Amino acid sequence: MPRLRPALIAVALILGTATPVHAGAGPAITIENGRTQPVFSYADAVREHVYVESSVDSDADGRLDRVRVDIIRPKESGPRLRVPVVIDESPYYDNSGRGNEAERKVYDAADNVTKFPLYYDNFFVPRGYAVLNVDMLGTTRSDGCPDLGGKADVLGGKAVIDWLNGRAKAYRADGTPAVADWTTGKSAMIGKSYDGTLANAVAATGVRGLETIVPISAISSWYKYQRSNGVIYNYDYASWLANYVDTDPEAKCQAVRDRMDAEDGDDTGDHNAFWDERDYIDGLLGDASKVRASVFVVHTTNDLNVKPDNYSTWWQALAERNVPRKIWVGQYQHVDPFDFEGRRDLWVDTLHRWFDRWLHGVRNGIDREPRADVQVGPTQWMTQRDWPAPHALKVALRPAADGTLKLGRDRNATATFTDVALTESELVADVGTPKPGRVAFTTGALPLSLRMSGTPVADLRVKLDRPTSNLTALLVDFGDDVRLDWRRGQGITTLTEEDCHGESTTADDGCYRKVVTNVVNRPLEIVARGWIDVRNRDSLSRPSPLPVGRYGQVKWQTLPHDYTFKKGHRIGLVIAGTDATYSSETGTGANVTVDLAKSSVVLPFVLGTPLTEVPQDGARFRGPQEPNLPEPEPGFTFF
Repeated sequence: MPRLRPALIAVALILGTATPVHAGAGPAITIENGRTQPVFSYADAVREHVYVESSVDSDADGRLDRVRVDIIRPKESGPRLRVPVVIDESPYYDNSGRGNEAERKVYDAADNVTKFPLYYDNFFVPRGYAVLNVDMLGTTRSDGCPDLGGKADVLGGKAVIDWLNGRAKAYRADGTPAVADWTTGKSAMIGKSYDGTLANAVAATGVRGLETIVPISAISSWYKYQRSNGVIYNYDYASWLANYVDTDPEAKCQAVRDRMDAEDGDDTGDHNAFWDERDYIDGLLGDASKVRASVFVVHTTNDLNVKPDNYSTWWQALAERNVPRKIWVGQYQHVDPFDFEGRRDLWVDTLHRWFDRWLHGVRNGIDREPRADVQVGPTQWMTQRDWPAPHALKVALRPAADGTLKLGRDRNATATFTDVALTESELVADVGTPKPGRVAFTTGALPLSLRMSGTPVADLRVKLDRPTSNLTALLVDFGDDVRLDWRRGQGITTLTEEDCHGESTTADDGCYRKVVTNVVNRPLEIVARGWIDVRNRDSLSRPSPLPVGRYGQVKWQTLPHDYTFKKGHRIGLVIAGTDATYSSETGTGANVTVDLAKSSVVLPFVLGTPLTEVPQDGARFRGPQEPNLPEPEPGFTFF
C-alpha cells in the first residue's frame, strides 16, 4: 500500500474516514473520527517482562537496582510497527491492589502477567498501544528500597523511559539484554495517588520521551502531603508508608527507614532538605520548569488524603510555564474519575483522545477545547475555559465582635481563644455559642447563590502570650441541604452491575462494577480548611517566633475548592488553634487575640455560573439524615 502524505491524512481525519498508519501485512494503526480503532487482538497480545537497570543502589547491596516492568503489546508490534506506551508505575501491585476493586497482578508459570490491573490494557492495547505495569523500586518484584518520593522512587521510573528510548539497559530473566525495538519511545504515565505522584516526579526531571502524564489524586509536594505551613499531620509517616509498600523482610530496608525518621524534621514541622528532595514543583530532583510532557490533572476538592493544594499549586506552576494541560476537578474524596458517577464513558473517551493526541499525534482538537471540567454539586458539572474560573472576584469578608462576617471593618474589636486540640465537629458546632477553643462568625442569609472557585486566603492579625500557636481557619456553608457525602465510602457506593471498556480474556476482562454517588441531608459543610504554625508565617524553613504580646500579621492559603453557597445559606468563618481531625499535634496552650479590624478571609467568587445535571444511569443511593457533622472515616492517610 502506498504511503499516505501528511496532507492526505489530515483530510481523512477531517472527513472522519478510517486511516491506517504503518501499513503492513497485518493490522495497522487505524484512526477514525479522531480516535484510534481497536484493530489488534487483545487475546493474542505479547505478554512479557524485563528488568530495567536504574542509576541508583537504594538498598546498598553493591548493585544498581533493577526495575521490574511487565509488558503487554500488540502481537504485530516490532521493528516494522512501533507503538507508543502507557505506563502505570505503582508500589501497590502486591499489597493494597489498584482501583476500586483492589486488583492485583496475576502471573503464569513463565512469570508473565496474565491479569493486568485496571482497564488500561484491555482498552488501549487493541488500539495500538503497549501498556506497562511497573513495580516501583523496593516493591513487588523490583530491587531496592522505597524512599517515599525521593531519589530511588523518581530515578527508577525515569530509567524505564530512558530504556524505551535506548538510553538505559534492560535484561530478561535469563540475563540476556532486552531491547525495546517495538516502541516509538513516546510514553505516557498515568495513575492514581502514589502512581500519579510518580508520574509528576518523573515528568519534573524533564526526561525526553515522556510525552504526557495523567496524575490522578497525586502529590506534587510531599511536604504538602504531610505538612501545612509547619503544622504536622502525621508523625514518622514517611517511614511507615515506605514499610507498608515494601513486602520484603523488614530488616532489608530498615536503615533507609531509620534515615527517613532522622531527616524528616518531625521535631519542628519545618521544610528542610528531606522535603526539598520530594518537591516536584521546585525541588532538588526536578521542578515544573523542566516538564516537557503535557499534563492532564484529575483531583477532587474533598480529598483529605492527598489534599487538593497538591494539585492547585502544581496546576498554577504548569500554567505559569505554558505547559499544555487539561483538568478535571471533582467533589469526591480520594476517588478515580473512572468512578465518578455518570461520567465513566466520558472519562474513558476523553483519556483515549488525550493519549491519541500526544502519543499517536492525532489532531483531534482536544488540546483546543476548554481546559476544565468542574463538579459543582452532587450531580452538577460544568465545562469552563480554565481553572480556577477566570475573572473571579476576590471579596474580603471580615469578622466582627457581634459574631457576624461582613464586608466592612469592625474597628477596635478583638476576639480571643486558646490553642487546644479540637475536632472539626467541635469547632463547627453551635457557632452562636462562645467556646474557649474557637471563635466563629457568620454572614446573614445570602440573597443569591455565590460560587467560589479557587483558593481562599486567611489573613489574621494576632498576638500570643507564648512564642507560637497553631492556627486553623475553616470556611463553612451553613444551610440544610442535600450534599455529596464524601465521608462515607469516599463518596461512592459500588453496585453489582458491571460495564465493560475494552477487550477481555478469561484471565483478564475489561469489566468493572458501576458506582453511584452517596448523598446526605446535612445542615452544614466545611468548604475550605487552612492551617499554619505562627512561627512559619514568613518562612517554612526558617521559623521565627512571634514576640510575646506583640501583634503580627499571619496570612496563608487554605485548601482550594469549587463550591456554590446557595441562596438563603450563611457563610461562616471559624478561627481556632489545633485541628485534631487532621493534625497529630496537641496544641500549644497559647492564648490568641485576634484584631478583627485587620483580619479577613478573601474568597474568589464567580457570578452567573451555568450548571448542568449529569444523566444518571442507576438508582440514586441516599443516606440517612445527619443532624451533626460526622468525623471522616478512619484510614485517610492510606493511598
